Amino acid sequence: MTQTSVTNSTESIQVWDLARDTGVALIIQVGGVSLTYLLQVVLARWMGQAEYGIYEYVMAWSLLLGIFAGLGLARTNLRLISEYRVKEDWGRLRGIFKGSCLIVIVAGCLISLVGTGVLLLIDPERSFTYTTPLLIGVWLIPLQGLVQLQLETSRALEDVTLAYAPYQIVWPVLILCGGLIVMDSDIPITSIPMISLATGLLVVVVFGQTWLVGDKINREYEPAEPIYDYKGWFNIALVLLLQGSFIVLLNQTDVVMVGNFLGPEQAGTYSAAIKTAMLISIILQTVNTVVAPAFVALYYQNDILGLQKVVSTVTAWIFWPSLILGILFMTFSHTILGLFGTDFLAVDWELKILVLGRVLDAVCGSVGCLMIMTGHQNQSVVIFGIAAAINLILNAVLIPIFGSVGAAIATTVSLIMWNIALSILVMKYIGVRSSIFYNLFPKPEVQSTL
Repeated sequence: MTQTSVTNSTESIQVWDLARDTGVALIIQVGGVSLTYLLQVVLARWMGQAEYGIYEYVMAWSLLLGIFAGLGLARTNLRLISEYRVKEDWGRLRGIFKGSCLIVIVAGCLISLVGTGVLLLIDPERSFTYTTPLLIGVWLIPLQGLVQLQLETSRALEDVTLAYAPYQIVWPVLILCGGLIVMDSDIPITSIPMISLATGLLVVVVFGQTWLVGDKINREYEPAEPIYDYKGWFNIALVLLLQGSFIVLLNQTDVVMVGNFLGPEQAGTYSAAIKTAMLISIILQTVNTVVAPAFVALYYQNDILGLQKVVSTVTAWIFWPSLILGILFMTFSHTILGLFGTDFLAVDWELKILVLGRVLDAVCGSVGCLMIMTGHQNQSVVIFGIAAAINLILNAVLIPIFGSVGAAIATTVSLIMWNIALSILVMKYIGVRSSIFYNLFPKPEVQSTL
């Protein structure tokens, strides 16, 4: 984001500045997500349904456990670094960058060591289909934690390119190139070499990104002695860790449980539907990337009317493109799934159900981001916990009955429930209305509840 978008002056937060920055961010995000999607299609064709299913199963577990490696510090960095920039508290800004990196690396490595030990204890002969791939993929956990940490830190520093390009563009390109080299070497393209390749390449990418973030801080902000406010960080981080865990559960539980109940082939095909539906959320994610620091600036200056203006505007930016994408995905679902291979056409209904959920997600706008960036994470974490529990129960009940269609229904119902609940909390605690319906129907005067 440019420096004109968020400064210490409320008047400087202009909608058109945010629109320009959102456009730039959207270009980067679309390019990155398209490349990642291409990677999934290519891997599915290279590896086949079963091996691709194992690959996705391991990746799902690494993302699920990677949230614990981050200890909630990724979203804490987004919140606090944005706040430190508004207050020009450079010592704490430098302290949280350095301290959080070290904490995440140590925590992630400990989790990987424990995971390795558990796998070897449970299956010392490695007879289980997933054991060997998981023994390799478990070392993705600290890397996933560090990726998310640097992504959110870069967002707080208003550098969208640095936030998303390493993970969404550089890493997939390297995996594709590495896969071609593996093919030329006559090594079978199975889950084990591809997981090994992805892990090794992510080491290079994430540590390169970490160096670039540190260099940006050194170049653009005043020198200051780092202040390590560990207690202050973890007062926020532990709540966000719990909330982040619930979000990952909401996003990954269906893939993991489909793999457990129905096998790797079904997990692979269902994963294609999940990844396709998630493309709709690129709009919401991109807008949140740009406006999160603006939410902080307006809220801490108690400009609730200004905050409502920004929220109403960006909700429209989120909803209408998401609706158009949703209609296109439902109309051409068969064609899109055919890109993965004929076996993936079986999840046509799953894709349509998941797309519906993502469109309804866009109706409520940036509710999750608003709650975190305004310091109301303690209130929102309860909603995420309830939604995650409902999601787990629904998956356990519906998958044995309806197969992967049941997983899609469970995920969509959970998504709708937590969005409605968070919309109510945003009105109660922040004093703004985030839903698209606020733009479409007559609206009462917004009153601050602060």
